[in-house]
Amino acid sequence: MTSVTNTDNKARWVLGIAMSAMIVDGYDVIVFGSAIPALRAHKDWNLSAQDIGQIASLAIVGMLLGALLSGPITDRIGRRWGLIGCITWFSIAMIGVSAAPSPEVLGFFRFIAGLGFGGVLPTAIALTMEWAPPRRKNLSNALVQCGFPAGGILAAFAAIAFLEDFGFRALFLLGALPLVTIVPLAIWRLPESAEFLRTQKSDVSRPSIRQNLANAFAPRFIPVLIVFALANFCSFLLVYALNTWLPELMRTAGFGLGSALSFLLTLSLGAIAGGAVGSAFADRFGNKLVVCIGFSTAAFVLMLISLSPSTGVLYILIAVAGATTLGTQIVLFGYAGTYFASEVRATSVGFSSGVGRLGAIAGPILGGTLVGRDVGFGWSFGVFASVALGGALFTMLAPPTARAVDRATSNEVSRSAAV
Repeated sequence: MTSVTNTDNKARWVLGIAMSAMIVDGYDVIVFGSAIPALRAHKDWNLSAQDIGQIASLAIVGMLLGALLSGPITDRIGRRWGLIGCITWFSIAMIGVSAAPSPEVLGFFRFIAGLGFGGVLPTAIALTMEWAPPRRKNLSNALVQCGFPAGGILAAFAAIAFLEDFGFRALFLLGALPLVTIVPLAIWRLPESAEFLRTQKSDVSRPSIRQNLANAFAPRFIPVLIVFALANFCSFLLVYALNTWLPELMRTAGFGLGSALSFLLTLSLGAIAGGAVGSAFADRFGNKLVVCIGFSTAAFVLMLISLSPSTGVLYILIAVAGATTLGTQIVLFGYAGTYFASEVRATSVGFSSGVGRLGAIAGPILGGTLVGRDVGFGWSFGVFASVALGGALFTMLAPPTARAVDRATSNEVSRSAAV
């Protein structure tokens, strides 16, 4: 009984710290979009919409590399220190972001921070999945992943409260607080993955990073990884385009700064609801069905937004857009997280999300191009709707169950470890 209680207590610490890591990850990523009005108004820098889109994408390039590198490393050294290392890395980098004397330095430190941002996601997913109860893996993952839009809510509130009086540097500096809050707590209380520890104590030697890569990229799994990567590409493009450019798009539609930022807040609230509800349905009906419905609904809603409805209706549609873009991405992460065996889970999730982050790079650039060329509010959301439709089509290609792949992966790992 004591052992069960101790295990439950550790699982709660994992859930709480992983969720906190995702909250600060979401804040530090999304706060850039909240700061765009102040960045464009900064007279010494004279930044265009395209310039800002390129700076935003530098963080995403770092996230892509961070996701690709963190998976194999944490599959080797463990989830605990992988997560602690990522949080420490991006917190220190955010100090450099806040103090940047030029746009070039700002972009450099956003890239450096992105390496840590990208590593948090696959590491947090792997650690959560390996501590979550079997029947609540998707829901547990959703609670953690909902930390990302919760961070977006904090970014919107911080921008509304501080942007006009204190400027963008104060918003960025807040992103360094995890260095003195979450990191010490994680060092004290975050347990290692039980599955990782069991493998460490077993008589079978743990596969090397090279062997983990070979197992994850066995020929039979490559088509599955590609499908997940393409679906992630679409979801990342939508999430980062909207979170970066939604306030500015709303301003082009005639809304003031406060109202424009409130739409970003509405988007994040919708994402939390969509991620939680969608993942609960995924535990019951399967991830594939929920992700397909989510993408399809997003395409429909984004088309309705492009028609410029009344303000009240627009708020409702933006909330649903958050639920079916970032909310669907949360379910998609759970899909990948439950799909692969624990031995290669971080590597597989890291690859599919890492390659998918090409969409996150494209999103801010696409949004900047649409705003910079003044294509109009309606056409911009019409483009986003077509991306959501592509996500639904790619998800339809994914196999509905992980059992066969999970067994095959475990067998492949066992054979490699025995060599």
